[in-house]
Amino acid sequence: MDPADQGTAALAALAAGPGDRAVGPALPPARLAPYVPSASPALLTDRYELTMLQAALSDGTAERHCVFEVFTRRLPPGRRYGVLAGTGRVLEALPTFRFRTRELDWLRAHSVVDERTLDYLADYRFTGSITGFAEGEVFFPQSPVMVVEGTFAEAVLLETLVLSILNYDSAVASAASRMTSAAVDRPCLEMGARRANEQAAVAAARAAVVGGFAGTSNLEAGLRYGLDTIGTAAHAFTLLHDDEESAFASQVATHGVGTTLLVDTYDVHRGVERAVRAAGTGLGAVRLDSGDLGALAVDVRRQLDSLGATDTKIVVTSDLDEYAIASLAAAPVDTYGVGTRVVTGSGAPTCGMVYKLVARADSTGMLKPVAKASTAKTSRGGLKAAARRFGDDGRAVEEIVLTGRDLAVRDWDPESEDGDVRPLHVPLVVDGAVDSRWVGSYGVQNAVDRHHEARAELPRGARRLSEGEPAIPTVVRDVG
Repeated sequence: MDPADQGTAALAALAAGPGDRAVGPALPPARLAPYVPSASPALLTDRYELTMLQAALSDGTAERHCVFEVFTRRLPPGRRYGVLAGTGRVLEALPTFRFRTRELDWLRAHSVVDERTLDYLADYRFTGSITGFAEGEVFFPQSPVMVVEGTFAEAVLLETLVLSILNYDSAVASAASRMTSAAVDRPCLEMGARRANEQAAVAAARAAVVGGFAGTSNLEAGLRYGLDTIGTAAHAFTLLHDDEESAFASQVATHGVGTTLLVDTYDVHRGVERAVRAAGTGLGAVRLDSGDLGALAVDVRRQLDSLGATDTKIVVTSDLDEYAIASLAAAPVDTYGVGTRVVTGSGAPTCGMVYKLVARADSTGMLKPVAKASTAKTSRGGLKAAARRFGDDGRAVEEIVLTGRDLAVRDWDPESEDGDVRPLHVPLVVDGAVDSRWVGSYGVQNAVDRHHEARAELPRGARRLSEGEPAIPTVVRDVG
């Protein structure tokens, strides 16, 4: 059976009801093999990327020059802006996006594609170019946050990888930005590793920092990206000991008086007393993880001050989100620890980004715009650029999506515009070479800085947590 037909038969068999499963070709038996983690992200993709490639190789269209865009049609309900994150992770994955013997053997054994396609995959390298928003930039509907140019064969294979990274990381960074905005000058710390897949937890920690978080509990994220890591003790450490006093004494003896003591395992009032007794008035912080955090913070602040621990900080945790953080604005809280809500996007676990073909060379080699016209899922064809217009006060007033003839878009000059207009696209990959400014720990710091600046440029009211329209409108302009 042809691999593509076998894939279609397998899909039909899976979709059929229990009584229909015996009809049609049987699925191949499972091949049992020990699990070995792959060092390549090449198979972190959907099967149809490869079956499209096989068909394009067969009909001669695989080498056509193409332009793909990443954008979102709308922001999650109630959100006024999004935050782009994950760009650096996409670029870090590109050099290792290779089909090695292990991947090729598996594809062959499962008849996913034919031998011609396997030969192409064996030599696969992305040699095209990628432009897009700098990581950390805010984004709005319809604006192309990433543009991938190359042959169809090269670019189509990146769709799932790009979207899986950008959709998740941007959701986390967008939630993190709302939380750090609500926190104003009080630091937020990411503590959500136990509420996410183990690899997603690393990505979430990185994205949270892009969105303004000051540190993470995740050590792998600290190692990979140079993030500050935090954490002292959980309730289990207190429960391990015969009493709270001995638990606190042990922690202080090991980590010094600057440590943070968790004081709500038993009675908060007595916990604070014992914490100050163990560390003295130089105790670094106490942590509250349950109860009415606002009321408790007031009581604990008063108690700490009465004991002479006036410089001891109060850290609060326990299912915080941007709304809970905002509600604690008047409480004497110094630091927020956020877990579940930030790593799940605080109610918006994806940004709805799509990866759409918007232009491709025709049989003569001329680049032609193409677009999907389905109801509610329309897109605009043609190469595009993005820019942001600012008012006299330096705040953004309009998102501009520039479209038109290929050369006109590429040659567009912001100096030709009225007022202050800033182009949003920067080079990320040029002829297959990744720009190192956007990867590793250096890339994270650049993203942090970009987000800090971009959020400060938003109009007043853009950071409100109440539901509303996007902070600025998106305007599509034809430049000729």
